[in-house]
Amino acid sequence: MPQAAERPALSKADDLTKPDPRWQIRIRGLHKSFGPQHVLRGLDLDIERGKINIVIGGSGQGKSVLMKHLMGLLKPDAGQIYVDGLDIVPLSDVEMGKLRRKFGMVFQYAALFDSQNVVENIAFPLIERYNLSRDEIMVRVRELLKRLDLEGVGGIEQKFPAELSGGQRKRVGLARALIDRPEILLYDEPTTGLDPVATRNVDEMILRTSHDFGVTSVVISHDMASTFRIGDRVSMLYEGKILVTGTAEEVLHAQEPPLRQFVEMAGLDTTSKAVLK
Repeated sequence: MPQAAERPALSKADDLTKPDPRWQIRIRGLHKSFGPQHVLRGLDLDIERGKINIVIGGSGQGKSVLMKHLMGLLKPDAGQIYVDGLDIVPLSDVEMGKLRRKFGMVFQYAALFDSQNVVENIAFPLIERYNLSRDEIMVRVRELLKRLDLEGVGGIEQKFPAELSGGQRKRVGLARALIDRPEILLYDEPTTGLDPVATRNVDEMILRTSHDFGVTSVVISHDMASTFRIGDRVSMLYEGKILVTGTAEEVLHAQEPPLRQFVEMAGLDTTSKAVLK
């Protein structure tokens, strides 16, 4: 049986202010409270560059709060968040706005604009940020439609979100997140509300995007089957801290009681290699 999952390496010799070839995001001592509710309690976490990093945990454990900190939408009460060696916590709104171009966000329910068609939804970040011609924008939009298997799908460019299937909406949302060529993609509960077939399709989409675009993926999830099917690294958030972190196989076999309960309630057969990709 594999060793117990590792804790985040916190060597005092590490210089977190320098870009690291392995870790793209490094979080140390993150605290966040909302009134009397202490959500994050000294969280430490490393996000591996170019890999699929999945953060699991129960409702109310702080997964969404953590993601908002990564995007700079929340400021911690204490702690540091280093992105390629830069602590983003003290950045101004203007500085943070520039840094956010490194990030793309894939929302839980795609969060497409109902009044805009597929092209307008995907192009939105480019229209907001740059002075590009329509031809330049369309080249980039159609490139993504092709790479995400949406090209030639029955006039999809002019369709509105209400006319798309759930899987198509997910891929259009992903295209919008990719249009500005980010280095880091954040996924918020990407398989919530999907049937098993659609869930498998979303898993394949995340795997393929990681491989084809070389992005660092951070996935917030409670879907244990998907987690161990696609995750390169898995971390469990529990009571405001990272309880365990490691490879999918290491975490699958870790013995911490809250994690064991999570795995067992999902009905996963930990003796079967089919659980892992």
